[in-house]
Amino acid sequence: MAVKKLRVGLIGLGARGSSLLESVLLPMEDVEITAVCDVYEDRTASATALLEKAGKHAPSALQSADQLLRMPALDAVVICSSWETHIPLTISAMKAGVPVACEVGGAYSVEDCWQLVRAQEQSGTPFMFLENCCFGRNELMVLNMARQGLFGEIVHCQGGYRHDLREEVANGWKNRHYRLDNYLRRNCENYPTHELGPIAQVLNINRGNRMLALVSVASKAVGLEAYLEQKGLSLLPGGKPRFAQGDVITTIIRCAGGETIQLTLDTTLPRPYSRGFHIQGTKGMYEEDNRSIFLDGTHNAYDFDWKPQWNNIEGYRAQYEHPIWQKYLHKGVRGTHDGMDWLEFRRFFDCIKYREQPPLDVYDAASWMCISALSEESIAAGGAPVSIPDFTSGYWITRRPIELDSVHFL
Repeated sequence: MAVKKLRVGLIGLGARGSSLLESVLLPMEDVEITAVCDVYEDRTASATALLEKAGKHAPSALQSADQLLRMPALDAVVICSSWETHIPLTISAMKAGVPVACEVGGAYSVEDCWQLVRAQEQSGTPFMFLENCCFGRNELMVLNMARQGLFGEIVHCQGGYRHDLREEVANGWKNRHYRLDNYLRRNCENYPTHELGPIAQVLNINRGNRMLALVSVASKAVGLEAYLEQKGLSLLPGGKPRFAQGDVITTIIRCAGGETIQLTLDTTLPRPYSRGFHIQGTKGMYEEDNRSIFLDGTHNAYDFDWKPQWNNIEGYRAQYEHPIWQKYLHKGVRGTHDGMDWLEFRRFFDCIKYREQPPLDVYDAASWMCISALSEESIAAGGAPVSIPDFTSGYWITRRPIELDSVHFL
């Protein structure tokens, strides 16, 4: 029996969009890429060649997103373009009535986030925010532990986007990558959602809890200049570039439930990759960097000799592996980012097929993305507190958590 295919348009064919097309979207049997769009014609040509080589029908290759969204036979659109285009393109898709999944990144203003929320509420068009880290194996296992009470009452969470991006940013103009302009002109927590998404699930943000206010501070900005000098690279003729983006941004968020969240952006100094996922409660804690769980009454004797307990998370798999990953490991992990990308897109497409509510909705997107704009404001004011809007307009009090899993998923 033939599989009914979803006709999908893909906007944005840079590194992220091209990777998703090849490793995630193309292999999905129930997805047909009917249109690809990018402002650069060579990128649409490469995407077309990839699909034809795989024996697929040649897609419509477009340079105009508006033209793509006017196509009559389109079941969904995926937006993987530059950060500053995410919200405008998503709003355009909603107004066109095309179910839309949008990649992550920070917002440029709080008003943009409000416009996103209003567009979804007025149109009713299905929307999902593509925060793949919410589907990570360890993140979901720790969420399962927290919901079963292993850590007691949660008090504090931490997370970070700690990723050496010096080469990517320094070669931004050559590679046509949007990050460079942001690092030259903005100073903020520019990529908050990888760390905040999984924490928001643990703390039930927008579903019984919400973020109230933040303070944010920035270190000096010297990492990229040092890297350019070390590599003999030049961005500007006749002088050194002045980067606005601090090397390390620290943001503290206070929640209605009394919890605190610490976010760290660390992308322009030499370091290993880490999302720094950390959950701490009255009965214990989880620490990503050494993949360890500390439980009161079990591990207290090791408090000054913790290194032998590193990676002890593996001893908890049998009892606490999240049901999503139990099924996924049985079926076979696929795609990029350790399988997270496949899971999030599978969930989005299943929501379209079975008319389910996407688990990461417009209120999640707005509240997580606005952290960039608000941190920028706080940093500019010397670390002053800034209120975080309630994009649910009070419904966070009665909204119930939505499971990432479903009866149709996997």
